[in-house]
Amino acid sequence: MLTLRPEDIRLGCQAADWRDALDQAAEALHAAELVAPAYRDGLYAREAQSSTYLGNAIAIPHGTAESREHVRATGIRVLQFPAGVEWHDGERVHVLVTIAAQSDEHLDILRQLTHVLDDDSIAQRLAAAESAATVARLLSKSAIEARLNADTLCLNFPARDVRELALAGAARLRQLGCVGSDFVAAVAEHAPVRLGQGLWLATSGRGVETPALALATPETAVHEANEAVTGVFSLAADGSAHKSLLERLLALLENGNGQALRGADAATVLARLSGESTTAHTRLARVLNAHGLHARPAKQLVQVAREQAVPVRVRLAEAGGQPVSATSLTKVINLGARRGQQLAFSAEGEDAEAALTAVCEAVSSGLGEAVLPFDESREHVAPREDDTPPPEPLPADEPHPGVAASPGLAIAPAFVLQTPRFDYPERADDPVAQTQRLESAIREGAEQLEALVREARGGEVAQILAMHEEMLQDGELHQAAREAIGEGASAEAGWWEAIETAAQAQERLADPLLAERAADLRDVGRRVLGILCDVKRPDPPDHPYILVTDDIGPSDVARLDTRRVRGLLTARGGATAHSAILARALGIPAVVGAGPRVMTLEGGTELILDGERGRITPAPSTERRDAAQQRLAERERREAEAWEARFDEARTRDGHRIEVAANLGNTAHAADAVERGAEGVGLLRTEFLFMAHAKLPDLDTQIAEYREALDALDGRPLVARTLDVGGDKPLPYWPVPQEANPFLGLRGIRLTLTRPEVLETQLRALLMAAAGKPLRIMLPMVKDVAEFRAARQIVDRLLEEIPAEQRASDLQLGVMIEVPSCALLAPSLAAEVDFFSVGTNDLTQYTLAIDRDHPQLSAQADGLHPAVLRLIEMTVQAAHAHGKWVGVCGELASDATAVPVLVGLGIDELSVSARQVPLVKARLREFDSEEARTQAGLALAQATSEAVRNVLEVR
Repeated sequence: MLTLRPEDIRLGCQAADWRDALDQAAEALHAAELVAPAYRDGLYAREAQSSTYLGNAIAIPHGTAESREHVRATGIRVLQFPAGVEWHDGERVHVLVTIAAQSDEHLDILRQLTHVLDDDSIAQRLAAAESAATVARLLSKSAIEARLNADTLCLNFPARDVRELALAGAARLRQLGCVGSDFVAAVAEHAPVRLGQGLWLATSGRGVETPALALATPETAVHEANEAVTGVFSLAADGSAHKSLLERLLALLENGNGQALRGADAATVLARLSGESTTAHTRLARVLNAHGLHARPAKQLVQVAREQAVPVRVRLAEAGGQPVSATSLTKVINLGARRGQQLAFSAEGEDAEAALTAVCEAVSSGLGEAVLPFDESREHVAPREDDTPPPEPLPADEPHPGVAASPGLAIAPAFVLQTPRFDYPERADDPVAQTQRLESAIREGAEQLEALVREARGGEVAQILAMHEEMLQDGELHQAAREAIGEGASAEAGWWEAIETAAQAQERLADPLLAERAADLRDVGRRVLGILCDVKRPDPPDHPYILVTDDIGPSDVARLDTRRVRGLLTARGGATAHSAILARALGIPAVVGAGPRVMTLEGGTELILDGERGRITPAPSTERRDAAQQRLAERERREAEAWEARFDEARTRDGHRIEVAANLGNTAHAADAVERGAEGVGLLRTEFLFMAHAKLPDLDTQIAEYREALDALDGRPLVARTLDVGGDKPLPYWPVPQEANPFLGLRGIRLTLTRPEVLETQLRALLMAAAGKPLRIMLPMVKDVAEFRAARQIVDRLLEEIPAEQRASDLQLGVMIEVPSCALLAPSLAAEVDFFSVGTNDLTQYTLAIDRDHPQLSAQADGLHPAVLRLIEMTVQAAHAHGKWVGVCGELASDATAVPVLVGLGIDELSVSARQVPLVKARLREFDSEEARTQAGLALAQATSEAVRNVLEVR
């Protein structure tokens, strides 16, 4: 936390208006060498967003996130204006607490000031203060907060009398660190005092660290003095700091609510102790804001509460604090609500339900800030012993399935790498020392990543590792860890709590391209945790091996020595994880998500790993090994030949033309795709551009990005998919409502049509970037022709508005076949679209109702399932009947077994990862059109995907 010193304070300032005062504040920070002069603009920008006035004549000006680059060192300057200054919101200010924050340190200051805002006399005393020391003392004094929350409750305790209940409550307070052994001994020495209504009280001031109140209730009926016992309170007294706890007990008894605690759960107990009436209407709402209920969202909440017809009160649901008026900004801020905590709102009267609905909806919508959903299923996980039986070892010489993540064949002994175990204390006494340890570990982790980036020398490996560097420098992660350390956590525990919170927020996104980033966060987190705990992974063997591990982070993949690592096998993970992407980029065959049984393999066990079929065979027989060796040698020969012929036109053995294009996730990779022989780009995922910006990219930014790919293609066609985001992969600046099943919700074309101006800007950018070049625009998640027509109207209007010489003339508008209804309705669509491109990844998961990243079911999500193939056949027949072409841009397009089947079904284009282009071209040269039609017929005649693969492998 930032500490206020007398030298940080300027007394007797005068200002003509609030702008003059803000200029003086900016100058004070600059004079202290805390900021550059440009930071002044950030102060003004923040005021334009929302007034920084807090209350009681105090404002806390601070810059925006964009202005942090002008901060040279974190610090504060306090300016006193005895005559006062009228702030731009009409409030009178006597003190500016001006903050130069490199991260979110202003939240620390805010929390320190909330106790001052409760003192109505503070404004006058601050204005009249004649010394800097007095101002520092008034602003810095912190009240001791008595503790009463769900943790201090000991409900349904197996006790025989009130003494045992009193000791149970005392022991609970000792477990929480509120009291020492002396307190427990003092409680044992004296009998509890009867309060009435079945309640008793045991109290002592001995051995008290923090004033607190515990309540223990009996599991079965207990009687004392001929009265049924409801519960026994154990009060840790400390001067006058526990006065508020006694006042709550008195109010409980005066209202006759004591017996209401009998058999009650924690939420009811806390509600009664907080003073909520038994007749009040109540409602819970979870805080979703990244920084909790700080000043700006708190103001929004107060405004909503003031608009209601009845008074609304609010408290932290998990704590036992008294409810405060939701119309009081200082009271609401003083709750200190953090992301994930629940607010308990209460109101009475005829309009109570309407009022509670309004405030809860406001909280759920983010109170004016873009928010991400909170995963309630992860909030309270009761620790339990794992009684799951250990997995059975894999049998020798039997194939075991997994998820194909990176193509290739490997034969080598296994190197089994167990997940490292980090042992560390949860709590620590010296926050300053713990913070220094964490900062040192973060610096060392950053240095390690920088070295890895240098070694990577560009490409996807360097890009992902550079992203890890950015994650490691995330100020919000640092701030969250510092806050936890400030509350008594160790450096290790504070850091991992921050990492887990952020990772769980990512996992809520569910989409493979975004949710898998949770693995990146944990990878970054483990790097720092390993430094803190001095845990180092064992050195791999100095001979070729297949790495076997539970899961692997991207930076671990980047460190692999490709001269020795022949393959990668993991128990968990999906084909879209960054680790899988890197394995493909490095050319390492990989099978992921193979289940916990792979971790039973003994180190040194020989493995055959097939990255194309997604299976491994431990301890193969001599015959199976020899066959695999022959396949491996043949593959290496084919790869060399394919590379030499990569620029040849893609044709089958009898000359049938099939275009082979590349799938791109970034325009910067277009030149590399051309170098690998791509005849165009069959799928450009344009969402990369939107995800790379903190706000919607403007027209010029988009034109520049798309033009980079079009220029690199040098006349080859580009198929650009319009923005494909939504509930399963939201943009931070375009929040969408939380959905029970985002894969079936507002996403793709459905979402962009709700904001047609966004879609129009993207379409305009694509058309203008492609002037004089062939452009194919593809619409995602189309379910029927109505959605296509809505987009077509925008395109047609733009073609009329943009001068012909400034836009694309060679233009086609098509749809992505990924929703089964779209395939079933292909005849009606084919009459109007220019082309179809089959996204086999989503089409498979929607058709088979299997999440392709499901840890148990993903291996069954096979695009060669006959149901999927029939949908593709229907699409091709409808398209060709109208003279339209059909491509495939999913993983199936590069599956060596599937290629002849797709050609036999009539597919005209295959779009694959750039690395696969030479191999797919080579595969096409191995069969003719008649053989392809035969294989397609065989596949369609089967009942399961397993049967399809079996019958095709026999040929």
